[in-house]
Amino acid sequence: MKERRKLNGIIKNNMNFNNTSIDWYQVHEVISAADRIMLSTHENPDGDGLGAECGLYYHLKEIGKDVRIVNYSPLPEYYTFLNSDQIFECYDQNFHENWVKDVDLVIIFDVGDFVRTRTIVDAIKSHGLKTLNIDHHPHPDEHPFTHNVVDLSAAATGCMVYDYLQIARTDPIAKKSFEGIYTAVMTDTGCFRYSNTDKKCYEIAIQCVESGVETHTIYQSVYENSTKSRMRLMGELLTNLHYELDGNLAWFIITQEMMDLAHASKADVEGFTDMVRTIHGVEVALMIFEQNVESCRINFRSKGKFTVNDIAKSLGGGGHALAAGAVVSGSLVDVKEKTVNASIDSIRQKMNESL
Repeated sequence: MKERRKLNGIIKNNMNFNNTSIDWYQVHEVISAADRIMLSTHENPDGDGLGAECGLYYHLKEIGKDVRIVNYSPLPEYYTFLNSDQIFECYDQNFHENWVKDVDLVIIFDVGDFVRTRTIVDAIKSHGLKTLNIDHHPHPDEHPFTHNVVDLSAAATGCMVYDYLQIARTDPIAKKSFEGIYTAVMTDTGCFRYSNTDKKCYEIAIQCVESGVETHTIYQSVYENSTKSRMRLMGELLTNLHYELDGNLAWFIITQEMMDLAHASKADVEGFTDMVRTIHGVEVALMIFEQNVESCRINFRSKGKFTVNDIAKSLGGGGHALAAGAVVSGSLVDVKEKTVNASIDSIRQKMNESL
């Protein structure tokens, strides 16, 4: 490693691998130079963001870093298996202020857009903290991060953590790190069913099994652990599905009233768009979730025939070609009309172009 550092010279002030070949040794130099490190991910975190955090946390802890995982949102119940050591914290300014102000580096995973860390952005800016973005979502060249590491070909951000650990460690990757990495890869590939699943995903899975990870237990925790409130909410939305364009587009709304009646939490909503996408004939599934009277969260999933990130981008969001979303300001009525019409127009145009 010392020889490599000599070749690289001084660490670059702004390292930027924006979907270009990543030099993980440069990334290692940045991480190694930091003593106090905060790990974070987007609001309403999923298995990829949480798994990536977990995967890197145990490595950093092992090598003596002062490291904490601090997220805007609380840990969803079905990911508590990752939290046996109570490593996940929900950001509280009063509680975290003294520690955060002296952080050397904030590593942000799977965020898609910096603002999706919500109030953590304010803490980062107020203390002028250095940031390292590790993501497989597209980011513009003019990004807000100190260091930017993006690989659009990665099936999951967890795969990128695996790549980093391959060069950062002399010892084998620890089992607890592999539990996080496996969670990330499993969830972002739909249990190795989605089109982003590649040979590397299976190779990582094999190493996870060899390290002692109980993959069946992780699957059961994530996919066979639905709450009764989730089931009530699912029943309501399935009876009110809407189909457009001869069934190519299926969309549904989830109102705060529906949430209240089902006694549901935000975590109960995750995965609904993926489920609707499985319906025969449906190419694109769209969820419109009423966050409050002033905004809605929208979520797109596509089987592959039609891209959806362009629709999300037109509404102020973004994401992958087949999985994207946005937060749209306005009442549910206004957002529903705007989003459904934009989706119909975009998909219809793509259908016509394919003729």
